[in-house]
Amino acid sequence: MSMENTTNDAPAQYITEIAGRNYMVDEVASRIQFLDSRFYKAGEDLYVPSVTTILEAYPKGAAYYDWLKKHGEDSDEIRDEAGRRGSVVHNLTEVYDYGSEINLMDENGGPKYKLSEWAMFERYVDFRDRFPANIHAIELNMVSAKLGYAGTLDRVMTIGDTTYLVDIKTSGAIYDTYWMQQAAYLNLLTETGTLKKMFPEEETEVKLAILWLNSTHRSLGKKDDIQGMGWKLFPQDKSTEELLDIFHAVKRVWDAKNKDIKPRLTSYSLTHKLESK
Repeated sequence: MSMENTTNDAPAQYITEIAGRNYMVDEVASRIQFLDSRFYKAGEDLYVPSVTTILEAYPKGAAYYDWLKKHGEDSDEIRDEAGRRGSVVHNLTEVYDYGSEINLMDENGGPKYKLSEWAMFERYVDFRDRFPANIHAIELNMVSAKLGYAGTLDRVMTIGDTTYLVDIKTSGAIYDTYWMQQAAYLNLLTETGTLKKMFPEEETEVKLAILWLNSTHRSLGKKDDIQGMGWKLFPQDKSTEELLDIFHAVKRVWDAKNKDIKPRLTSYSLTHKLESK
């Protein structure tokens, strides 16, 4: 298993996660700064939007507004819970792929995770058990000032003779923006030179794929399917070039609407002491 992280970011002291939010901790300056998750730092005083932030400019469609009407005041809570569940499952798969043991029960005999979260994680374990993979990258951060965007891809892995850029999803459906997101990530992989570092000896074709852990599939699928009970790996059905063209069109719309937007950054001191007078 070979893994590496890449960024064009200027070196920070270190970045950590507190209560699901990213912070940059600078012990030299004794400061902690909340990092706006919509943006990545691409250099001194230079921030670029994340791919997912840019894709917020893509039209939602009639089904989305029907969903809002149906759920009304509960829509924010449902959205936030879905996001929290996705984060938990992603964290579980990441720890698992790094080789650590994960337990459902805590030291007092109670469950640490909701059963819906654990069920999706077990689907990921089934995928990894049944389809052995060589993993080249896990939760890879990529930033490009030249492209004007950044993001964190889930996995780059080779299964058999095929190398996939895999996005892990726990949502109730697979949306068009997922594929645009993947195309943009592959563009970042290429533009930052990371793909060449992963495969220095030969040019490697990378296919886009969505690993859906909330699938309605209840069988092992056909011979060539990468599929199990409640999950399936979907390979792209449109060309990467077509998907990237659409993403860049959406980016032009986002840029036009947000040309002056700045990341929200909040900074706090790490220590305080009342000085005697």
